[in-house]
Amino acid sequence: MPPLPSPAFVIEADKLRKNLELIADVASASGVEIILALKAFAFWPAFPLIADYLPSATASSLNEARLIHKHFGRKPHVYAPAYPPADFAEMASLAHFLTFNTLTELERYRPQWEGTDLSVGVRVNPEYSPVTTDLYNPSNPHGRLGETLPNLPTKPPKGLKGLHIHTLCESDAAATATLIERTRAQFGHYLEQIEWLNLGGGHLMTRADYDVQGLIATLKSLKSRYPHLRITLEPGSAHVWQTGYLQCTVLDIVNNYGTQTLMLDVSFTCHMPDTLEMPYRPVLQGASAEPAEGYHYPYRLGGMSCLAGDYLDTYHFRQPARVGDTLVFEDMAHYTTVKSTMFNGVPHPAIVLVDADGEVLAERTFTYDDYEARMG
Repeated sequence: MPPLPSPAFVIEADKLRKNLELIADVASASGVEIILALKAFAFWPAFPLIADYLPSATASSLNEARLIHKHFGRKPHVYAPAYPPADFAEMASLAHFLTFNTLTELERYRPQWEGTDLSVGVRVNPEYSPVTTDLYNPSNPHGRLGETLPNLPTKPPKGLKGLHIHTLCESDAAATATLIERTRAQFGHYLEQIEWLNLGGGHLMTRADYDVQGLIATLKSLKSRYPHLRITLEPGSAHVWQTGYLQCTVLDIVNNYGTQTLMLDVSFTCHMPDTLEMPYRPVLQGASAEPAEGYHYPYRLGGMSCLAGDYLDTYHFRQPARVGDTLVFEDMAHYTTVKSTMFNGVPHPAIVLVDADGEVLAERTFTYDDYEARMG
């Protein structure tokens, strides 16, 4: 087997399948529908594998909707914070379920969806979230994502079929239970009259310590209370949690006033923006993010771009690093490839899907032509 390129996002198909099996079991046991959110993972060569376990996927843009239609082979669920007029007709033609962010937009597009087979919903904000990082918390009562309770009429508008709620982020089963109770308390009168409820993403059911049985019990209770509701979850991270890594190479070592920085052939701002935005401290194989016994060699990790802040603070290694060493960042399948940029013309890492023996099932590499096509 030839060596994998550097840098490369490597997706392990056997681990992905294991996650999908668990998710499919949760859906079956609880009587709900669980679909893939493309905003977290959109590597379409893996869609045939994913489609063996999931009935559909959800899109937040026309491009994502097209990708689902072409490579997943199913009608997508669609939600966008706002629909460009030039895109709406095509998005509506592709979608099965379509959610508006506001009631005003629902009414604006009514002539285009009323009388069609499209099942239309509106996003609501229950003003609850366990997320403490503002960048990832959509539940602010003054925010832009969804209608708060005072904005809703007593009865659902004509033709409204569903509610969409999304306020979790890599959250546990207890947070899902609280979200449902908050939703019932605020919007229970709507739940009695509509056909479906989308509980959004952030349900990290494939994490090792997640209370899967607790989630199933919560969802079954919701189904028993509202047996007429079609209930959907659309996690992103859960599907590809711990299924992929980003491998890279040490290109140089900079030493200034005793601080050593490993210069890598990847960029944190370009390829792993959550490490700077959240901030998220990734696990680095063979190193410790904190001082620890046996880890006597501290290095900062430097990215390829010219952004001064394109680095991670010190990791501690067991032995001195050398130019040419391979470094591996774990759990890099979700919210990485979909957020990556070519800022500074930094090359995009390859994306590779491998089987349990390391054989390449699919590979996408990026060249100057890809960069040039983005710029003109």
